[in-house]
Amino acid sequence: MTAAVTPTVLTARALLLDMDGTLVNSDAVVERIWRRWAERHGLDGDETMKVVHGRQGHASMALLLPDRPVEQNLADNARMLAEETADTDGVVEVPGAAGFLASLRGLPHALVTSADIALSTARMNAAGLPLPAVRVTAESVGASKPDPEGFLKGAAELGVDPADCVVFEDSGAGIAAGRAAGMRVVGVGSRAGSHGPDVVVRDLTRVSVATAADGTIRLHIG
Repeated sequence: MTAAVTPTVLTARALLLDMDGTLVNSDAVVERIWRRWAERHGLDGDETMKVVHGRQGHASMALLLPDRPVEQNLADNARMLAEETADTDGVVEVPGAAGFLASLRGLPHALVTSADIALSTARMNAAGLPLPAVRVTAESVGASKPDPEGFLKGAAELGVDPADCVVFEDSGAGIAAGRAAGMRVVGVGSRAGSHGPDVVVRDLTRVSVATAADGTIRLHIG
């Protein structure tokens, strides 16, 4: 689908930002690595790709191979993370991401990603984007999106009530996590529109940031 949006203004005290598909376009790498993994396990590549976006790798594996032991999924995920970290060919910023992050300097915001520290650092660097000071990565949580733990932890680290946060996400799992955390969600890109975000944009060129006198963040979307 083509993302479309009616011009909207949202207010927040903090922003929580997913990485893959939201700030960084890593689809080329994800497709390469997960389709190879699917082929090794006799799974349909297209069906596999419907599952993997937004989740930690071991959580995707648990859905795709439900009878496989957890320990095997965790070991396989560690190998996949190393492979993904080493492969940054085709990793680029989502249009507007650099300017969007620049507009957030000095404002409360955090990266909340299913990637681990090494992978998130590699992809943000490959895309030429600065890492936010506050980061919630795979090592920080016990449950993968769509569980809300990551977003709730991000809000807590910023000292902001969940209801005063706006999430930026691209995947069904991530949007569900933001919703479950009691937050409003801006969907980014073509995947987002069918998963019920509050508003959806084609990319981050459609978002501008202003700050009110009381420190409230005003998001002009559209």
